[in-house]
Amino acid sequence: MGTRIGKEVSIGIAEAAMMADVDVVSAYPITPQTHVVEHLSELVADGHLDAEFVPVESEHTAMSTCCGSVAAGARTFTATSSQGLALMHEILFIASGMRLPIVMAVANRSLSAPISIWNDHGDVMAERDTGWLQVFVENGQDAYDHILWAFRVAEDHGVLLPIMVNFDGFIVSHVVESLEEWSPEEVRRFLPPYDPPYRLDVDNPWTFGPVGIPDIYLETRKAHDEALLGAKATMVKAWSELADVVGRQYYPVEQYKADDADIVFLSMGGISETCMTAVDELREAGKKVGLVRLRLWRPFPFDEVKAALGGRKVIIAIDRALSTGGPGGPVASEVKAALYGLETRPQVIEFIAGLGGRDVTVGDFKQMYEKGAAVAAGGPVPGYELLGVRA
Repeated sequence: MGTRIGKEVSIGIAEAAMMADVDVVSAYPITPQTHVVEHLSELVADGHLDAEFVPVESEHTAMSTCCGSVAAGARTFTATSSQGLALMHEILFIASGMRLPIVMAVANRSLSAPISIWNDHGDVMAERDTGWLQVFVENGQDAYDHILWAFRVAEDHGVLLPIMVNFDGFIVSHVVESLEEWSPEEVRRFLPPYDPPYRLDVDNPWTFGPVGIPDIYLETRKAHDEALLGAKATMVKAWSELADVVGRQYYPVEQYKADDADIVFLSMGGISETCMTAVDELREAGKKVGLVRLRLWRPFPFDEVKAALGGRKVIIAIDRALSTGGPGGPVASEVKAALYGLETRPQVIEFIAGLGGRDVTVGDFKQMYEKGAAVAAGGPVPGYELLGVRA
């Protein structure tokens, strides 16, 4: 087993990338992601990581550089947040459409305006349809493990897609936690060297990203979608392989004290651990309540969501982003779509919580539960609620 040590989560993410023996890191600093790439630059400068650290003038250029390096056959890593992720938007489609297995850590942060450096999921939800694989982690150990896991998945010849590992800015990124680092032997067992089937090579030329005329564009989009959907099997397999190596098992959808629950919270990311405390206290008070957590976001785990939520009385769906002018939150919308058509479909009530870093407390979860219990008792289903908004 590896060494357990107290470490800031952002530093742990950087050292997981080092353990993956990345060849190229190209990134631009942005709060609260900066510590990740800052530490990687130190590891390269101090000779601990044999890699090229490419400083650039913007996140747009950082992602462009990543596309070139991974296409040339280099294992490539980057990280960003908020407006930086938004500035990458144009190139994200190119990375996924060209099937370039870049791994990117995203310290989730709210978008401007007004300027906010604090956490919510608005940044990544604006990028949900860019064709990247996307997962959410809850704590430092999750984050460390999933950087190594992400390379294993993205570079698989049956996948060859870029992947985002989302972790909450400040709430997770700047917290010091006890992390179990992988040993070099464990990394070698789990992660094979990057061996791309196609690469930029003057002696064996390939065309990357040519013009897609109307006669072929539709088929390329279909192939991309099929690749994204098909990647789930490899993701699940890689989680099992990770468990074999380090003893921690992850799943697309995970449950906490939900086996007999009539009412369940549905959450994603670091807020889930606060929700667990609320579930513990509600259980002690005799309430049949549990928690279902989404780890996999793209491809969306329809089958697992149906299995975890079907047959419940009420789902309390908690979003960290607002689909402005739309139906409420993006997670709740997708969950409703997944449950549509079930013979015993639960009622779904929606809360938009923690925007711009607003605290979401154990007491807040208990208030959400009371509203869910009222619906379970036959009360009307309310529209979505912005939790704690001041009149």
